[in-house]
Amino acid sequence: MAVIKWLQFLIGAAFLLAGLGIFLAEMVGVFRFKYVLNRMHAAAMGDTLGIGLALVGLIIMSGINFTSAKLLLVIVFLWFASPVSSHLIARLEVTTNEDEEQHYRVVELHSLEEELRRRQETGVKQSDVLQEARKTDTAPEVQALSQPEHTKEV
Repeated sequence: MAVIKWLQFLIGAAFLLAGLGIFLAEMVGVFRFKYVLNRMHAAAMGDTLGIGLALVGLIIMSGINFTSAKLLLVIVFLWFASPVSSHLIARLEVTTNEDEEQHYRVVELHSLEEELRRRQETGVKQSDVLQEARKTDTAPEVQALSQPEHTKEV
């Protein structure tokens, strides 16, 4: 019985330490990044994952009881509330930001569809267009459609 308690304690402590590590990474990200959306991403990921891991560690240490059920409900609430609130705050930042060109590019869906249609009509290979766009860096719509380097075009 003592071995099970020690094992329960060690596994719970590992989850708690992993949660604390995520919190440390969150703090570094919040202070390191310059733009508010990057900071929010670090904070939101740290909150969701860090609190989740820490609470799972507490559930494991506590064992199966009513307290564990309440902690599980806290995890479920945080997994729903944190991403939604972060998304709403980020959306507010994007709509009220006056100098958006400095931080990001806005690419609209209809411009991507037009670029794709134009490429299909001219018969130009996507790889040729991507190589040209990478050289000149003048076509953000084409870069948004680019495939990862490790995939091959069929």
